[in-house]
Amino acid sequence: MIIAVSGKGGTGKTMVSASLVRILAATGADVLAIDADPDSNLPEALGVSVSGTVGEVREQLKRDTAAGRIPPSANKWDILDYRIMESITETDDFDLLVMGRPEGSGCYCAVNTMLRRIIENIAENYDYIVIDTEAGLEHLSRRTTQNVDVMMVVTDPSKRGILTARRILELSRELEIKFRKVFLVLNRVHEGDLEKLEIDEDLEVIGVIPEDPLVSRYDMEGRSLYELPEDSAAFRAIKKVADKILSL
Repeated sequence: MIIAVSGKGGTGKTMVSASLVRILAATGADVLAIDADPDSNLPEALGVSVSGTVGEVREQLKRDTAAGRIPPSANKWDILDYRIMESITETDDFDLLVMGRPEGSGCYCAVNTMLRRIIENIAENYDYIVIDTEAGLEHLSRRTTQNVDVMMVVTDPSKRGILTARRILELSRELEIKFRKVFLVLNRVHEGDLEKLEIDEDLEVIGVIPEDPLVSRYDMEGRSLYELPEDSAAFRAIKKVADKILSL
């Protein structure tokens, strides 16, 4: 199962992604976490250090080709695939792949193209793949999430957040990108917030995560969200979301 976690910036999608990885890995499943956001935060949230990114692998291959270190007859896609597999960070609980971005002002589209290829090539090696997407709608227009089973849209309890969720659903339909399920997760919810929100019937709410001061403190202190206590309010809420996904 491939799960993409999306939404506008600052809504807590990386926190949700990290917690999902933790919960799925605890079942004994083989889990791959993919940080597809150019502003990479998932490794820190998971408490993992990475030595390289897919973007860096691509740039190094370009330099090696220009310098004549790659034979003209060599299949560059095979070399790229091999080096990308080497860049996967393995832990006892899960594997992590960070997309990164090209150096300088290069377009991010090339890295997204590689993400589609990576998912196609290695999806069968894992029980679950959790993708922390880039903020906004670009992952849809670039079709990096076209083979996703579950699209989970994380939003705060604001009209703008709900509007972004609505746009993600509408754009996926315009581009004819089909997901098995599209869910809405409301994060940082205070008492009484739900009564003020107007949520379309097409947006199925799979979970409500309350405002959790512990998450804010971990962020302030730079601590890994992977270490959140299991009895914390946010983790308990995400555990319920994960249980619903596992029941699909």
